[in-house]
Amino acid sequence: MKTARRVVTLPPVLRGSDALRFAADARERGADVLEVRTDLHPEGTVDAQALAARLELLVSERGTPLPPAWVAAARWVDRDVVHAGDLAAPSGKLLASHHAERALSTEEALRLWDVVLSDGAQVKHVEPLGPVSRERVAVLLETQARLRERFGEGRVTVLTMGDVALPVRAVLARQNVLDYVALGGDWKAAPGQRLLADATREARAPSPRAGRLGIFGTSIAHSRSPRIHPQPFDRIDLPEDAPIEAVVDALLPHYRGFAITSPFKLRLARHTGASLDAINTLVRRGDHWESFNTDTEGARAVIERLGARELFVLGDGGASAALRTVAAEQGLPLRFLRRAAISDPLSGTGIWTWPDRITPPDALRFEGARVAVIAYGAPARRIATDIRRRGGTPVLLGAAWFIAQARKQRALWETST
Repeated sequence: MKTARRVVTLPPVLRGSDALRFAADARERGADVLEVRTDLHPEGTVDAQALAARLELLVSERGTPLPPAWVAAARWVDRDVVHAGDLAAPSGKLLASHHAERALSTEEALRLWDVVLSDGAQVKHVEPLGPVSRERVAVLLETQARLRERFGEGRVTVLTMGDVALPVRAVLARQNVLDYVALGGDWKAAPGQRLLADATREARAPSPRAGRLGIFGTSIAHSRSPRIHPQPFDRIDLPEDAPIEAVVDALLPHYRGFAITSPFKLRLARHTGASLDAINTLVRRGDHWESFNTDTEGARAVIERLGARELFVLGDGGASAALRTVAAEQGLPLRFLRRAAISDPLSGTGIWTWPDRITPPDALRFEGARVAVIAYGAPARRIATDIRRRGGTPVLLGAAWFIAQARKQRALWETST
């Protein structure tokens, strides 16, 4: 199956030589196309010809007319079928786009495309996702299929936007010509864009699989899960208050499993009727999700590595449920410390379970305590620095936890139906 061409948008803060470096970096990371928009870059702030020499160029008219030099350098010229007024573009370059203001039915969407386009013109249809549901995803896929019937399989891109749109965009990308993605960092050209690295990794996979995998969490750009699990695997970064229950239900036909991380472990345990207080794995079983907590494998690995006879635990969230289970099996005393209850300095051996985004209490101090860090990467390094500053000795065991639980997750996903 031919994969969509990966498009990254030039951020508005980048001009001149910085823009050229961005284009070169994007190409090295797997981008196919660079988009430059007139609402983000005034004429003269970028050299379209120089950019096109580094990465194929898509120029988009948004309010301000496109400079002729941009049109001449571009592979595609994006003009809105409602607002552009003139859809003219050099032969073979037109990308006709429509940006709906609300979620549409398929019939409503098709009526918007009762327009005459030049031969070979590309079609881009964009809608807000709206309230997520299985039916809403089905409508978008039907719209995509009907537009492909009308204009041809190699001419259509359908996108959706919103705080929880990322996995739906990933599903749509399987049949799109263009896949608009984010290079990384804080800026995205549209809400719901997935990371370029994940799209590139999927494109390079040996063969497409029946059903995707992904990880749900907040602030998870650092997650290493996509590096070790089968592709396609999406990092689905959602706000803490996202309707995660509705999202996983809507995606049941399209994903065969999910990893779950903070802050959704407790909510999804309740939603799936798990016998556990917290879960970190969902596996598709026909018409429903089955939930598991493979964090117990990680907790077991960390407890064994620490070798202590008793432990204190900082935090009482999803990871703590796994620690309780393993400690009960081994008869190991655990002392759980909530932030509001910490006043005296801590000694002995402990485990830090708070995510990096959680601010520890000011009163937290250690007296020579060994404190296991079960995060990894940059968040683990920041937590370790904080532990040292407070008088403790960090023990970096995030990789041990991660690998142990991930092995079990992978085995479970292979049993999905």
